[in-house]
Parts: sequence; structure tokens; C-alpha cells
Amino acid sequence: MAENTVSYRPKAGEIPTQPGVYRFRDPQGRILYVGKAKNLRARLSNYFAPLPSLHERTRRMVTTAASVEWTVVGSEFEALQLEFTWIKEFDPPFNVQFRDDKSYPYLAITLGDDVPRVMVTRTKSIKGARYFGPYTKVWAIRETVDLMLKAFPMRSCSDSTYKRAEQAGRPCLLGDIGKCAAPCVGRVTKEEHKSIALDFASFMAGQDTRYVALLTERMMTAAAEQDYESAARLRDQRSALETVLSKNSIVLSDSVDVDIIGIAHDELAAAVQQFVVRGGRIRGVRGWVVDKELDVELPELVESVLQNAYGDDSEPPRRIIVPALPEDTSELELWLAGRRWETSGSHGKVALQVAKRGDLASLAQTVETNAKHALMLYKTRRSGDFVARSQALADIQEALGMPDAPLRMECYDVSHLSGTNIVASMVVFEDGLPRKDQYRRFSIPESTDDTESIYQTLRRRLAHISEEAVVSDSAEELTAPRDGTSRRFAYRPNLLVVDGGQPQVQAAARALRELGITDIHLCGIAKRLEEIWLPDSDYPVILPRNSDALFLFQRMRDEAHRFAITYQRQRRKRDIGTVLSDIPGVGASRVKLLLKEFGSVTRLKAASAEQIAEIRGIGPVLAETIHRRLRE
Repeated sequence: MAENTVSYRPKAGEIPTQPGVYRFRDPQGRILYVGKAKNLRARLSNYFAPLPSLHERTRRMVTTAASVEWTVVGSEFEALQLEFTWIKEFDPPFNVQFRDDKSYPYLAITLGDDVPRVMVTRTKSIKGARYFGPYTKVWAIRETVDLMLKAFPMRSCSDSTYKRAEQAGRPCLLGDIGKCAAPCVGRVTKEEHKSIALDFASFMAGQDTRYVALLTERMMTAAAEQDYESAARLRDQRSALETVLSKNSIVLSDSVDVDIIGIAHDELAAAVQQFVVRGGRIRGVRGWVVDKELDVELPELVESVLQNAYGDDSEPPRRIIVPALPEDTSELELWLAGRRWETSGSHGKVALQVAKRGDLASLAQTVETNAKHALMLYKTRRSGDFVARSQALADIQEALGMPDAPLRMECYDVSHLSGTNIVASMVVFEDGLPRKDQYRRFSIPESTDDTESIYQTLRRRLAHISEEAVVSDSAEELTAPRDGTSRRFAYRPNLLVVDGGQPQVQAAARALRELGITDIHLCGIAKRLEEIWLPDSDYPVILPRNSDALFLFQRMRDEAHRFAITYQRQRRKRDIGTVLSDIPGVGASRVKLLLKEFGSVTRLKAASAEQIAEIRGIGPVLAETIHRRLRE
């Protein structure tokens, strides 16, 4: 066993069974991965299993490392805290990598100042400030502030502007138009101005309806006293607040303060959306992308996302809705409660929950939909980046040992339903972009398995390749063959990609050998492990998880799969055998019996329910169902 694992594997008796944090290091001492465990011995033994049994990404991390070390702590909660600290400090490449290069805008009210100011900022280090957000658009928050100043006329000017007005004894334009109470010239005292700022903060924190009701009451009182000027001013203030409220639509009851996190992920990346709900309204939205290096499932991904979301100065609310609960939920809740105390001095527990019904579940579904869209947008933009595409093609050329970059690649996938309705797809990528006008579909009448289907598909496709249809340097112009063959189908690819591992690659290689084609390169991409297999190779090519090359391979594979599934479903709808087998009580033997007795699909469709019922083993009720289904 020891010969089939890494040389630095510690003896089992040397590893403690207490909770702790472990670190894998490379030969230069750089930390590659940080993890935590309730039982260090049990967790680390998973990494030192025989290498062939390990997940490919785990195997790559273990073989890249040169040593492992651990630190024992007193509890799982302490392990969680230490793991978080070291991930932030060392940024290990095999831990989840966050691509959140944005600094999101916040609305800040500097309540710690002598004369508080409302401002839009991207930093959260102002002492004594109260923050609201984050928001996705600066213009949206500025518009909100502009409306709010009509109702809460507090200072929004810079310190230099405030001092200049104070020295000159004249307020700035905002003071003249009623969007500032002008404490700089003594129109209100500093205490009165601070009260306005506190009301502003209270409104933003969720006390919406109370202020609208208060302004309405004061407006009615002023009107009754015939103080129409004050009534008109209060009316305008109420209108401004109602406009702000209309831009933040009510989704939950006024007492709900919650963060809702949605995650959409695949083998390489995950998109995260965080909706900040305060006072029943969506106060802010934040989104970021995660690169997945190791094979991280959704519960573990949730844990990393929470550490990233609340690892800075962001205050966790008392309740957070997540798509799945991590294994160490109770320890995470304790850590989040500690972060809540550190950021705002608020006591109380933080609860992690999965919303299963009601308004919260509905909103969680909306957040997840936004995450799915963000993941799709991330992939689309990454695919459209010319520099990234060029790098991807260069990396593929180097990884596969090709003499030139693969300007034209064709990817193949097979789809079937329990061995029936076998179809295959061919998708084409030129210069790293899909050429949908050149996609092809194949029907396979009979096959023993997927490898045989791949072989048949490649034989049929390669038979159409013309020696005269060659790839130009720009991959834009095609030289048409002289035999009249469709020039696009005759266009010679640089690289063939099949969906699958070594067996599928070997089947495709057999088709190439039999046709005597030696100048077209071939590889396969295995699902889940994302390995690249070459013909006659015992080991796969491993591309970095966050590389543009692997991203391009994955996109081709997914596109070929989508195209094959679409065609297979279309054929199912037209196939009488599939229609019959979908009827409860009609299995494969009865389908064969029906087609044998009537001789053809046309005669079976023309038969009455009584004629169908005469077949042995089919009663009147089932015959009526078959008759009705064939006519739908």
C-alpha cells in the first residue's frame, strides 16, 4: 500500500485524533491547501489512500505537495476559525479561489462625526460609520440618496466644502434648495442635525412605514392648522420616501432581516448571488465568481462562500438562507455570531437555514435564477475574450504536443435512451468560437455500446473529409473541394475531441487508423474529473482547473452534449416504440408484439381500440389507452 502513495505519508499513529487544521506544502514550502477536521487522523487518511483511487484533482494536489503538517486545536469551532485565518493569510492555490475583484459601493452615514455626513463609498474602514448595502450600481444608490435628502436633509458635502461654507457664513447650493438643513451656518444645531442623520439611518435599516406614517400625521396636523407651507414641505418629503420605497419593492414582512445566498456551479466555476433584505425589502445585491480547484460539493462550497461574504467588515444578519447546509453548520453559526459582534457589537445567534416553502423559498429561487444567469454570463464573456481564446488555443497546442494551434476543433457526443434511439452530435469550434451553421447530427441504427457508436460516427464523418479542403491561416476562408461535397463538411479539422475517456478515444483512433488519416490529432475529455485523454496513453493530461484551455474543452463538451440530447428527444417524439413504451403497462415485449401483429406503424395507428384489445395480453382498458395515445 505504501508503494502506491506519496513518500511523505506520515504513519497513522503519528496523526492525532483531535480536531485541528492541516496544511499541505510544496518543495519550496509554499502552502498549497488548508483544511480542517474534527478528527485529523480520519481526514488525512483519505488523502493517503492509493493514488489511483483518489479523485484526479486531489491526486494532483497530493503529488504536487512535498509535506503535510497539522495543528491541534480544542474544538471544531476553533478549527473553523484557524482555517479561515490561514486561508485569508496564505491564499492557497488548491482552496476555493474567489474572483471577486470588484469593490461594491455602500451607502455610509458617518455617525461618529461631530456633524454626520451621508456618502457613497467603496471602503468600509470609516470609524463610527453606519453602512448599508452593498449595491451593484453607483448611479442607483446616488439616486436613492438624492431622493432621501428631500425627506432627511442632512449633510452630504465634503469636509472642505463644509468648512468653506462655515467660514463664509453662506450655505452651499444643497442648503439653498432644501436638501441640507445647513448646520454649517447654524440653521439647525449640531444635535438637531445628528437627529436627522439618525432618522436617515433608521429609515435605511428598515423603519420605513413608521416614517411615512409620521410624516402623514404631521402633514395633516399642519394642514388643519392652516400652515400650508409646512404641509406642502411634509407632503414632498413623504412623496420622496414613497418613491424610494417603490424602487425597493416589498417582498417580505417589514420585520424580516435576512441575507439570501444563491449558488450556480459546474465542474470548474460557481457564481454566487447575495441578496441583502432589511425591513422586508431588498437593500443590496452582491455577486461574485468562484474558481473550483478541488472537487467541492455544494455544502462545502456554501461554507467557503460564507467565509468570503462575511470575512471582512460585513455584518451577518440573524438569519441567512443558503441552498444547502454545510456539515459543520453549528460551528459556522457560532463563527458568524462572533463576526456579528466584531463588526457591529450586536449580540445574538445567527441561524443558517434552507428555505423550503413560503415567500423566503420563492425569493431564494429568484436569487438562484440570478446566480444561474451570472454563471452563464461569466462563461459567455470569458469565451468572447479574444486574448483568453488565443491563450486557450496556445495552451491546447502545447498540452497535446500539436505542431500548430487547433484553429478548427470538432467535438462528438453520443446520446441514447436505454440503448434505443441512438444519435450522435458533431459541434464545430473555429478560433475558439462555435460555428453552429456547421454542426452535424448522426442517427445510428444499431450499436453495442458508446464506443461502437463513436467509431461509427467518426467513420462516417471522416469519409467526407477532402484533402483539398484545408484550414487557412485565419480559419475564415475555406477552400472548396472539387468533387461537389459540401465544403463545410469536407473542411479538415486540426483536432477531434470525443466526450469520454480512454475507451472512447481508442474507438475514435481505430476509425482514424482504418481510414489512413495520420495528420488529425485526437483527444477525449472525461466527465466530472475533467481529464484529457490521448490515444495509447496510460495517464491523462491534466490542465489547470482555472485555465482557459480546460474551460474551452468543457464548453465544447457541453455544447456537443446539448446538441445530441436535443436531437435524441426529437427522434423520441417521432418513434412509435418510444411512444408505446411510455404508456404504463406496455413494456418492450408488448411493443414488439403489437408491431408484429399489425405489421406496420401505419396499420397500428389506423386500428380501433377493439382491434387492439384482441391481441393476447392486452385488455380493453389498456387497448383504449393505447388507441388514445397514438392519436394525441
